[in-house]
Amino acid sequence: MNILGYKPELRRNRSMFTLLFQSLAIAAIPYGFGGPLISSIYGGGQLPMFLGWIIVLIVDECVALSLGELASRYPTSAGPYYWSFQLAGPRYRTLLSFITGWTWLIGNWTITLSVNFGFASLIAASVALYHPDFAVEPYQLLLIFYAICLITFVIVAYGNKILPMVDTICAAFTAVAIFITMVCLSAKADVGRHSPSFTLGNYDSTLSGWGDFSFFIGILPSAYTFSAIGMVSAMAEECSDPAVKVPKAISLCVPIGGLAGLFFIIPICATMPDLADIMAAPVGQALPYIYGVVMGSPGGGLALKFLILVITLFCSISITVAASRCTWAFARDKAIPLSGLWSKVDERHGVPIWALFLTTVIQMLLGLINLGSSSAFLAFVSVGVIALAVSYGIPIAISMINHRREVNNAKWTLGAAIGWGVNIIAVLWIAFETVLFSMPTALPVNEVTMNYAIVVFAGFMAMSAVWYVAYAHKVYKGPPESDGLSADS
Repeated sequence: MNILGYKPELRRNRSMFTLLFQSLAIAAIPYGFGGPLISSIYGGGQLPMFLGWIIVLIVDECVALSLGELASRYPTSAGPYYWSFQLAGPRYRTLLSFITGWTWLIGNWTITLSVNFGFASLIAASVALYHPDFAVEPYQLLLIFYAICLITFVIVAYGNKILPMVDTICAAFTAVAIFITMVCLSAKADVGRHSPSFTLGNYDSTLSGWGDFSFFIGILPSAYTFSAIGMVSAMAEECSDPAVKVPKAISLCVPIGGLAGLFFIIPICATMPDLADIMAAPVGQALPYIYGVVMGSPGGGLALKFLILVITLFCSISITVAASRCTWAFARDKAIPLSGLWSKVDERHGVPIWALFLTTVIQMLLGLINLGSSSAFLAFVSVGVIALAVSYGIPIAISMINHRREVNNAKWTLGAAIGWGVNIIAVLWIAFETVLFSMPTALPVNEVTMNYAIVVFAGFMAMSAVWYVAYAHKVYKGPPESDGLSADS
């Protein structure tokens, strides 16, 4: 840590495996894919669900490998904005790192918000299994969301010693839940079993209004699932030998999670009801509806849904931990208002509890937007993906401009030949993903289908720009300058 310019403040109680399990908990395959599954239905059904999953695995693994190299050279909780500062030229490094840092912070906050509010929506949708006419009021959904935020806060704040074990339990529970779901759906199949060609190839391009482009709308759930693969880099200061363990955890998350996901996705594709029926699912949650119909009873559907709810709770805990570390690291470098408060670490529990508090309060305040406009609020899901993707893309692009000098000499590196190809695919995918998550799911565009993601993202960045001009430029000088950890370190 001294080489990187910081003094150790957090407990190093994580191993490579617990970091990997945390990454998988954040991805939370059944929730990450199942929560926004309605987009795949609009996008054409089985083909974008199956083939889209495989395509996303390939391109997101390129992102993961690219981030792994950077995390190996500069293994700190500061993550992308630290990388951008060290890689950029002296003239622009401070401003670039500030932009990257705020993009990274916004992504952490909003993706965590999307998980917790999605959790609340799943709970409401589970009630609808027994009461089909039930329509949750916005204030009821908000109260469920607040309860989730507070429960997660308490667990993360006071359970730091057991959190690595929680991530391990989550990994095991997720594997068991996927197996149970696969068996139950395949055995019951109350609305019938589709042929293999239909299961993997059915495609209806008329549902979204996008025509043949609907396929890309259909891959949104797959892209959302692995959108937070870089967040575990914020845990670098809580494990030994992070220059090797963090990149390994990041790079293994996609292939392991992707393989497990196939055992979850294919049974759904083989047994799901008509796409038109699923589009009318309560609260816009396709998965609870599919479970209820395929299992033939609300009880059967709820039993499978309970497994998803438990996995989502684990996801909420793990992603909140990572977001709080990101907040703490950025405050430590004086980039956030009242940074002296948010950068404090509770010595008794070894947790940046004020950064965790800020992360929770920001979520709860943003949740109020749902009372006024559900469409505007749903934009935060897309904003989380866009912001994280942009924060990944900036340091990767700068590294490429530098001809990969720094990462080629990292302890964990792809080498020059493979690295260039992987970086190029990663940057191209990030650019396309940013556009994709800015688009409305269905046409024609109206108040309900409008995607306000770019507007919300631009608003956040405008506020950070005002903060920089008004005051931050006086105190934010970037993270400590460092050459990072090379293979010879």
